[in-house]
Order: sequence, then structure tokens, then C-alpha cells
Amino acid sequence: MSPSPNYEFQEWWNKQRTSDHNDLLSSSETSSFLKVDIHSPSTEASVGEKDRSRSARQLSWIYLLKVHQIAHFLAFITNGFITLIRTAKRRVSSRSSGSHRSESRFYQIIKFFLLISVVLLIFELIAYFKGWHFSPPTVESEVEDLVEYIYAKWLIIRANYLAPPLQSLTNACIVLFMIQSVDRLVLVLGCFYIKFRGFKPEAEMDYTEDVENGGMNVEDYPMVMLQIPMCNEREVYQQSIAAVCIQDWPRERMLVQILDDSDDADVQALIKVEVHKWQQKGVHIIYRHRLIRTGYKAGNLKSAMNCDYVKDYEFVAIFDADFQPAPDFLKKTIPYFKGNDDLALVQTRWSFVNKDENLLTRLQNINLAFHFEVEQQVNGWFINFFGFNGTAGVWRIKALKDCGGWLERTTVEDMDIAVRAHLCGWKFIYLNDVKCLCELPESYEAYKKQQHRWHSGPMQLFRLCFIDILHSKVGVIQLFKFSASFLA
Repeated sequence: MSPSPNYEFQEWWNKQRTSDHNDLLSSSETSSFLKVDIHSPSTEASVGEKDRSRSARQLSWIYLLKVHQIAHFLAFITNGFITLIRTAKRRVSSRSSGSHRSESRFYQIIKFFLLISVVLLIFELIAYFKGWHFSPPTVESEVEDLVEYIYAKWLIIRANYLAPPLQSLTNACIVLFMIQSVDRLVLVLGCFYIKFRGFKPEAEMDYTEDVENGGMNVEDYPMVMLQIPMCNEREVYQQSIAAVCIQDWPRERMLVQILDDSDDADVQALIKVEVHKWQQKGVHIIYRHRLIRTGYKAGNLKSAMNCDYVKDYEFVAIFDADFQPAPDFLKKTIPYFKGNDDLALVQTRWSFVNKDENLLTRLQNINLAFHFEVEQQVNGWFINFFGFNGTAGVWRIKALKDCGGWLERTTVEDMDIAVRAHLCGWKFIYLNDVKCLCELPESYEAYKKQQHRWHSGPMQLFRLCFIDILHSKVGVIQLFKFSASFLA
């Protein structure tokens, strides 16, 4: 006989199965995306995974590149410091000859003070780590440590003997800075005054009339000599020679001198070929090369002025190898000498063809624009003196001979000749609206060499000319401008 069915258990079992089935459906719905990703991955998901892995790889390479750049920078700084030490050591050791005995002593003094500075720096570091800067020891108190006792003595020496002269030097530097600031302010105000009043040098004659139309005779044009001193100028010799040879001036009234100090035979041959080409075109041009290259640019110009035919010429225009004057350069400058027998120099402004090349050229353009627009213009108008820039200027040959000509005693021969000419009573004119094209150094190495040439000789020249300046009859303002031009 079979047992009777248990309806209560069956009912409970059916309810339990229904609830489990509902839970299973809800759980499957919430995790459906997981099941799809695992069992049936789509193409988009695989591509995204590949992109994420690729980005991580690129990020790692970027970090490696940054680390490499930092390591390269540290190595560059270290090598630069080591090179600086080796260069200083080599230059100091190279001064051991008898002819440089005074310089050797000077370098020995520098080394001595450098050694003392290093020792004192070590003492200061020890004092800092021991906390003596917060509670400095005194000799009156009983100090047991020898280093602490020495440091206490050093504090007394520093306060009583070193601080007063250093403070005096600091005050002197502040005074010089204030004087230079006032000088710059006065120059700027003077420039504004010139612009406001419209002051401008005026010439008594004009050479713009055509000779062929009968406006002027060829004899009315003075004899002018144009000089281009150069040395191994392979890149710019053609354009500089061409710019000078195409001057709008009667060819029988001008002479072009190519003053070549090149020691490269190939460069000499190229310049000779260029000179011969312009000779065939009817230009009166001469090539000169010195066998003994002494005195650099000053010696080169001095040798050219000693030629016998120079006595037939009245003016000389000087251009460096990287300058290209406009064809009407002589017609815009020579007329100012007419009626001004005491005028020695007509200086023109520089115009730069590569002023927007990079940040270095932009900064140089700002600096030189202030020099020409403000300094040269104000000094030329109010005191009739400014430093000759060494190029893009026209000299009266009589003035050059009167002040002694070119001298080889300094590397700033342009400033030397300008100072001596002004002390002899000659006057200068600056033309801000006449510009001569040239190029700025585009690399830091070329800029550093240029600045070294410009600033290595002013103090030496000031020492040579100081006695002559004091004995001259220049005024106080002009004497101040002389000193400022040397110290600037």
C-alpha cells in the first residue's frame, strides 16, 4: 500500500524553486556585461584594450626620455665645471714666463684669496650646522671647542675689519648705479626733446641732382676713398664688395680699398677674383694684403692710410665686411662736410636684416636700438661727441692725421680715434635716418666673441687717455660723458 502524498512539502518545494529562479534571473541581468566580456568579447573592446596598452608604452618612453634629458643636463653641467677649472688652471700655469711676471703675481693673489674664501666657507658651514648663527659664541665666554673659539675670533674680525670696507664698496656701487640711471634718464628725456622739436642735422648742399643733366660737374664731387677691412670673410665678401662698388658716385672720384688680412690662401684667391671682376667693370678698386699682420684692424687701417695716393683724397668711408651700404650712402653723408670745416666724422645708424631670427637677435636689436636712437643721437646733438662705431661712418682724412691716425695700442681702435679727435677740437654728426644694413650674431658663441672685442679694451684705453682728458679743455659734462662711455 503506497504512502499518501505530502502536499505540504510539495507546496513548500514549489515556492522555493520559484524564488530561486527569480534570484537567478536578477543576478544574470546585473552581470550580463561581465558574461559578454568574458565569453564573447567584441571587436571594440579588444581595440580599446590595445589602445590602452599602447598609451602606457608611450608614457613609459616619455618618462625614459625625461630621465635621459635630466642625466644629459647634469653631465653637461659637470663637464662644463670641469672644463672651466681646467681652463683656469691652464691659463694660470701658462703665465710662468718672465715677461708676464706681474700677471703671474696677480693670478697668485687671486688664487690666495680664493683659497681663503674656501676655508672661510667651510667655517661658515660648520657654524651653521652647529647652530652658532642663532647663538654666536663670544670670546669673553669660556669656549672649550677650538673651532668654536676660532669662529668667535672670526666674527670679531669680520665685524670690525671686513664689514666697513665692504659696506663702503657697496655704497660706491650704489652711487655708480644711481649715476648711470640718472644718465640714462637724461638721455631718454633728451631723445624725447629732439623728437618733439624735430631737430635734425641739415646739409648745405645736395648731390641728388643728375650729373648727366648738367646739374653738377664731376669736379664738384670730392675725392672719397672707401675701405673694407676683412679677415677670412668667406661668407660675406661678395655682397660687401658689391655694395661698395655700386655707390652712386662718379667712379673717377672714388677709390675702393679691399684690406684683406686673411691667412687662408683659398679666401685670398676668391677675394682677388672678385676684385678683378669689378676692375673689369670700370671700378677703381685695389686689393691689399699685408705680409705682417700686426695690430689687427687698427694695423690694417694704418697700413692702408700710409699709401702715397691717399693724399689725393679728402674723405674715407669705412665698412666692415658684413655691412652693405645703400647706393646713395655717399650722397647722404658727404654733403654734411660742406661748410663745416671742423667736422671730422659723420656716423650713420645700423639696420639689422636678421633682427627677428631668434631671441638672441631680438635682445641685441633692443640694446643696439637704444644705443643708436638715444645715446648716439642725444650725444651727437648736444655735445657733438659720441663714440665711433668702427664702421658705417665717413671720416675727414685731415682729422685722422691731425689726431695721430690709427694706433695699435688697444683693441677698441674706433673709440681711441674718436676720443683723440674730440680732444683735438673736432666735431661729430650722427645721422639717425641714414641706415646701413648689417647682420647680428645669431649664435651665442659668435655673440660672445663680438662682446669680448667690444669690452676688452675700454678700461685699458681709459688708463691711456685719462691724463690727456684731464689736461684737455673739455667741459665738466663732456668729461662726465667720457668717463661714462668708458665705464658703460
